[in-house]
Amino acid sequence: MPNRLSALLPPEPLALDERYRQAQRIAVQAAQLGLDYYRQRASLEVSHKAGVGQDVVSIADRELETFIKQQLSEHFPQDGFVGEETGASDLQARCIWVVDPIDGTSCFVNGLHTWCVSIGLLVDGEPWLGAVADANHDELFHACRGHGAFVNQTRIEVNPATDLTQGLTGVGTSHRRGKEHFLPFLNRLLDEGGMFIRNGSGALMIAYVAAGRLLGYYETHINSWDCLAGLVLVREAGGHCSDFLRDDGLTDGNPLLVAAPQLYPALAQLIGPSLSA
Repeated sequence: MPNRLSALLPPEPLALDERYRQAQRIAVQAAQLGLDYYRQRASLEVSHKAGVGQDVVSIADRELETFIKQQLSEHFPQDGFVGEETGASDLQARCIWVVDPIDGTSCFVNGLHTWCVSIGLLVDGEPWLGAVADANHDELFHACRGHGAFVNQTRIEVNPATDLTQGLTGVGTSHRRGKEHFLPFLNRLLDEGGMFIRNGSGALMIAYVAAGRLLGYYETHINSWDCLAGLVLVREAGGHCSDFLRDDGLTDGNPLLVAAPQLYPALAQLIGPSLSA
């Protein structure tokens, strides 16, 4: 094993290579199951989650999370789990899986291709590996700490741009932290000559930052299952991430900024104090 990776390994040996392999496999299989549901979306029963604005859930979300959870439990029964649909369990475990079975459900049920499966792993409280599977475009974004980041088998890096005018910045918002935090950032970004995109899936847009397709991504409040895998992707691709896990971010969520390192300070300045509030 390379010395750089050995220096990063936890103090006690864990089957991290196997966890990485299984995360990729399960993410791809779950995304394919999701694609089957997606092609039959007109017949899906869809409901709105109480008190969370535009968040919706379908039987596909529940079935995919059940599949992912069963697969992980079969291979790693001692691990903890945090899922969007089934909640948290065994958070005292050294390894905790953090899963969004379908990130971008509103896009999913409305026939837009911007949804994905996101599986991340915390080891001793640190984001360690992640897999984001996009079945519509046959892409698997994946990374393990110390190994680099990839889309399928191609290594990826963050965008080399030096100015916010040289690309697009991804954005997202939530009704839990309203437009008072979102609109000022958009105004400042536009004033700087930048431009933004919102595609409905935070996990995908974070992966796009890692792949150099976006300069950065800012969301006023995001949950851990939407971004844990992406944190590993961005860091392994050479990017910077805000301190998402602070103040119970794993269970309560937080604001998030990820970006190419040379552009992170400029974006953080446009966001202002709300990034760390």
